[in-house]
Amino acid sequence: MRRGPRRRVGVAGVVLVLLVTLFGLLLGRLGQLQLVDGPELARAAVTVNTRTVTEHALRGRILDRSGTPFVANTFDTVVTVQRSVLVGADDGGRDLVTRLATAVGQPFERLWGKTMLCGTAGAPPAPACFNGSPYVPIPVATGVDARRALTLLEQPEKYPGVGVTTEPARAYPRPDGALAAHLLGWVARAGADDVTGSGGRIDAEDVVGRSGLEAQYDEVLRGTNGRTVVAIDPRGIVTDTVSSTAPVAGRDVVTHLEARLQARTEAALVRAVASARAQKLRADTAAAVVVDVTNGGVVAAASYPSYDPAVFSGGISTTELARLTDERAGTPLRSRLTAETFPPASTFKVISVPAAVNSGARLDGTYDCSPNVSVGGRLFNNFESRGYGPIDLHRALVVSCDTVFYRLAYAAWLEQGGLAAPVSAADPFVSMAKAFGLGRRTGVDLPGEAAGRVPDRAWKEQSWLATKGETCRRASTGYPEVARTDRARADYLERLATENCSAGYQYRAGDAVNFSIGQGDTAVTILQMAGVYAAIANGGTLWQPQVAAGYRTAAGATTVIAPKRVATVPLRRDVLAYVRSALGDVTRPGGSAGTAFKGFPQDRYPLAGKTGTGEVFGKQATAWFAGYGPTTKPKYAVVVVVGQGGSGSKVAAPAVRQIFDAILALGL
Repeated sequence: MRRGPRRRVGVAGVVLVLLVTLFGLLLGRLGQLQLVDGPELARAAVTVNTRTVTEHALRGRILDRSGTPFVANTFDTVVTVQRSVLVGADDGGRDLVTRLATAVGQPFERLWGKTMLCGTAGAPPAPACFNGSPYVPIPVATGVDARRALTLLEQPEKYPGVGVTTEPARAYPRPDGALAAHLLGWVARAGADDVTGSGGRIDAEDVVGRSGLEAQYDEVLRGTNGRTVVAIDPRGIVTDTVSSTAPVAGRDVVTHLEARLQARTEAALVRAVASARAQKLRADTAAAVVVDVTNGGVVAAASYPSYDPAVFSGGISTTELARLTDERAGTPLRSRLTAETFPPASTFKVISVPAAVNSGARLDGTYDCSPNVSVGGRLFNNFESRGYGPIDLHRALVVSCDTVFYRLAYAAWLEQGGLAAPVSAADPFVSMAKAFGLGRRTGVDLPGEAAGRVPDRAWKEQSWLATKGETCRRASTGYPEVARTDRARADYLERLATENCSAGYQYRAGDAVNFSIGQGDTAVTILQMAGVYAAIANGGTLWQPQVAAGYRTAAGATTVIAPKRVATVPLRRDVLAYVRSALGDVTRPGGSAGTAFKGFPQDRYPLAGKTGTGEVFGKQATAWFAGYGPTTKPKYAVVVVVGQGGSGSKVAAPAVRQIFDAILALGL
């Protein structure tokens, strides 16, 4: 019995040792957690227990020069579907999407296209596919009636994985009926490349500009998204706000455009196309532009055929996208203001007069306006006018006599050395065209601008080297596919290929004379020709055409975009005055555009300009008129071009007249 207490003491000692050991281990573990693993665990805790919520910035508007909105904002109801629900369905979600399409009253193919990631097999082209993140709900239907959308949430068993949200969307008020589609452009949801390349500024729910001013000034318009970091507990319940940054709305882009004139310019262009078609002409493309000659501001501009940019707001369907990009429909999405080039035809002659003077022609000289002239063994005819006999250069511009310019260009070509001239030979006609800005982009603040083409000796040689293989092959095989429907054309193409195979690099006399009247391989944009006539009007300054005039914050702070002087055209004052005088007579009785401007109040608002009718192989002629006014104090240059529109005097000149009528009526 006396050993009992000693046994109890022994047990207690063992327990005490165990407790001390466990306490030591606990202290050691605690030290490890705090000192060794602490920083890493803290980071993990923050990662696991916080979430970042993005508040998207409201996109800036696009305004006319008086503040009238061309593009504003509204809010759309959006129906989304969880990708996991589609992937988990036996039919890939087709049945669910079919029910959704019926419920929201939109075509199945529009919603179905949005379920497919852009670039994956079977997906329609952007923006009809889903160009966002694969880890967020897919917005399959936009612009849904709110009441219809809410009924979806009330039937989760019928519409599993379906959600409803609202998001800002672009609205197009069409002030005075003006669309300005090719100037404004359109937006679409950000794609994976946009998100990854933005440095965190863009997420999958943002929209980005895809064309026009929307694309050019996307960063200005987009603003900065807000970020709120919240703490959550293990149940996913928000327990605190860790940090918050409010969104900053995008700035408005204020343009040089005048909404009322924009609407009337669009209407004049539509009437020009209708007029040409009434004359049995195709008139498949057209453009019009009004430029302020004192600073390069684009006051109005239109492209035909056009489209309604609102079609993209609700998520464009595959069918609609196909129509807008269909060549048979004229490719309405393509801008004829920037992306299309045309032969300038006789509007180019305002360049040829100073070029001819630089090569030795006299302003007071007399020149033969015969019905045709033989150059290099080929007969070249007057296209726009008959023969007028001996006339001066003033008269040659007024009646648009081609043969006068043929002779002047041929003489200059011979002076340079003819066929033996080196590629580097100075050509006064080429030099003057480049001085006026042809052959290079104008720098207009719109994406996708073409550079055009000045087909000089260097271009001829480079073009020949690039195409020699195919040209020589065609010289051997001919054009059997063309011969099936047009034997004469096939024979002509084969003869041309045979000639060019061996000597296509040569800058021939025919190239030089065609260039002098804006024909052959010469190609310009309408903005380039507007720049040419603006420079003649203002005394020789080439301004960069500019649609945007500045930016404005919601608080009213304004940033002005300064006009950019590109160059000064080297024009002698006497030559400039001579050309201006002749252009003034073009719009009066006896001039090539006299009929179109009959009755216009020239006494108080005198106009000047030049017609052009460009020949295009295999197509109907291109109609041009380029002019400016008032000649007493030039303010606006106005240019209209109609592809396959026939006569410049009958189709393009009346449209320019209508635009100047509008300028007068609006007091601009």
